[in-house]
Amino acid sequence: MDGDWVWLLLLGVTGFLLGGVISLWKTAKTFAILLLVAALLAGTATVLWLI
Repeated sequence: MDGDWVWLLLLGVTGFLLGGVISLWKTAKTFAILLLVAALLAGTATVLWLI
């Protein structure tokens, strides 16, 4: 019961990072790619947590 909120937190972090990717894509593509990698890791962790 204590870990039921973790997937929701990970999903929120994923969305926050994807928003950063969208906002930085035109100005700082290198940093946007790093954020995209972090978002993919957070999204993968979310899916693995739910399994």
